[in-house]
Amino acid sequence: MKIDAHYYGILAFCRACGFTKEAAGTIAYASQYVDDAKINHMVLAKKPTDVEPETIDGKPAFFNMATCHSYARLATYNYDSMTGNTCAFHFVPGCDGKSFTRKLRCKENSPIIRPILEKAKEENDLVKLGMVLHAYADTFSHQGFSGLLSKVNSIENLSATTKMPLVPVHVFKKWVMQLQKSKLGDTFDRALHAMAPAYGHGRALSCPDEPHLTWTYHYDYSDNFSSQFKQSKAINPDRFERAFTKIHGHLTDYLEKHPEYKDPGVGLTDLTPLFDTLLGVHTDKKRVKNWQKTMVRLNLLDASDPMLSYDRFRWLKASFSNFSVKAYDKRKVEGAIPAPDFAEGNWYRFYKAVHWYKDHFFRLAEKEGVTIPR
Repeated sequence: MKIDAHYYGILAFCRACGFTKEAAGTIAYASQYVDDAKINHMVLAKKPTDVEPETIDGKPAFFNMATCHSYARLATYNYDSMTGNTCAFHFVPGCDGKSFTRKLRCKENSPIIRPILEKAKEENDLVKLGMVLHAYADTFSHQGFSGLLSKVNSIENLSATTKMPLVPVHVFKKWVMQLQKSKLGDTFDRALHAMAPAYGHGRALSCPDEPHLTWTYHYDYSDNFSSQFKQSKAINPDRFERAFTKIHGHLTDYLEKHPEYKDPGVGLTDLTPLFDTLLGVHTDKKRVKNWQKTMVRLNLLDASDPMLSYDRFRWLKASFSNFSVKAYDKRKVEGAIPAPDFAEGNWYRFYKAVHWYKDHFFRLAEKEGVTIPR
């Protein structure tokens, strides 16, 4: 899923359930930030108050807290990034199949993510809840694909059976699909396989993340990858609706367990306008604008509310007094200066939540028969 679902959809459903603005904003931001938290090593200029960072090369530092990475950089195609970022947060293993690679294939409502979500619902930590909801939502949209570079992801005959908006990115997808079906299909497939690694849903382009799309592809269903292909049909509107119906239930459960986040002046009983907005046939930008309009129209947020616009640096700006995009928009940050109230900030809460999540993820994966070395 993309920002329209991970941030705006979660924000709207939180408010519809009756969360306060602040609580809804924290949950939604944590959900989307999973797609933006690329920093994996931060060297501190000084130790923050009331925090015990790690010591790396004799310097205080935070380490191993990325939840995503740039797929355009070859340096990020390494085992640790694949398992610790992509598998853990975006393609939670379904644990089905005989081989390790098959078990890593993502499955809707994965047996690994369910207990993590239940644990998050028990804890009074909105950042943890938002983070887990991202991974949970992606099990619906990313099912069938693996977060490891693997033949599991080497699909063929990609085809969309519903229309896509006429914008360059969708025209490109249509062009790719048409080439695959043409006389040059085999040649094009070989070239595509040589240029695009079988990683995540890369070979399926962004089809899994388009909420309105119905699409098909062929995958090798054999245990030994002996080129025994069959067709899979993905009806994204059904997947997205199931995901957010479940998410609405989990948010309602959380609010019952933690009534301190309840806003008695807001809530919706009819969720039809939210699902209509979620599943609209629009471009990415148009879907975001529609969410903004829907939330204002339904009195879930005011038109002037700053949380109607997502800023991927918001938590970093609030947590580090020397923040600049140039210095902090990278995999490793040097000389970070924590703000005076750093320990209470959401960035540090996210950092702790990442380690909490990974501990549960690897332990539960092993319990389900998927031992992932780390």
